[in-house]
Amino acid sequence: MEIFLFVLFLMFYLVTLSGNLVIITITLADYRLRTPMYFFLWNFSFMEIWFTSVTVPKLLSSLLFGSRIISFTSCMVQSFFYFFLAVTEFLLLAVMSFDRYVAICNPLRYTVIMNSHVCFLLVFGAWTGAFSYILGPLSAVAEVPYCGPNVVNHFFCDITPLVKLSCKDTHVLESAIFIMASVLILSSLAVTVVSYMYIITTVLRTPMAQGRQKAFSTCTSHITVVSIVYGTHIFMHVRPMESSSLELNKVVALLTSVVTPSLNPFIYTLRNEQVKQALKEAVAQNKVFLFYKSLSPNAVER
Repeated sequence: MEIFLFVLFLMFYLVTLSGNLVIITITLADYRLRTPMYFFLWNFSFMEIWFTSVTVPKLLSSLLFGSRIISFTSCMVQSFFYFFLAVTEFLLLAVMSFDRYVAICNPLRYTVIMNSHVCFLLVFGAWTGAFSYILGPLSAVAEVPYCGPNVVNHFFCDITPLVKLSCKDTHVLESAIFIMASVLILSSLAVTVVSYMYIITTVLRTPMAQGRQKAFSTCTSHITVVSIVYGTHIFMHVRPMESSSLELNKVVALLTSVVTPSLNPFIYTLRNEQVKQALKEAVAQNKVFLFYKSLSPNAVER
């Protein structure tokens, strides 16, 4: 059974890495994709690669070699980067929603509002804001005394099972973490929902059916990813820790860490004509190059 899970999770992990690397490569290499939307997209793909790499390699190692031991320092580092990247994901999704709002609701001012300087500040703010937001609560978790059993009831160092191992009353810490998680998730979700309310209103007022279809096609992929990400994280984190089911949380966390990151590249590429066209041309050019190389004199066997 463990070998089957190892192969299954390894396949998901490799798909995640290759899919997101393709998106990063295409968006950076194709001049037509050097727009704010794709700048945010390759940042999101970069984040997804690291997010899944924080937990999955250790999970694969545990399944293959049976070693489930992790040092306290490594556990804290893993927990920090997991939640740092998760917070970055929420902020990037909110930024991407705002970008779509400006593009559809203010198309004539889009290039002025979303200039390269603003895009850089938004992405920089997402990464640094996530780091600052998560530093305090994770530092508090690391400083809590642990003197009980040292078995974490999870496949990675999640905060909830970690706090339960403490030998002191952690009610205040748990409440603070719950409030911070709720504020972050719900506020970033509110930005996304409001943005798409304005987008839908604007699109429905568009007289041309072709214009409505094009606008909806550019937003469908983002709405799909938002629904999956927020649905799973609200279930896991926007609930008091004492009411959370650890077993159910492990299943949902496995989906967000292993399965969802592997689906995102397909969601963004299959629903986006520009990315699909860029991929087709990149493959075609590579085939032409290989064909040319095979006919060159240097390729002839002597």
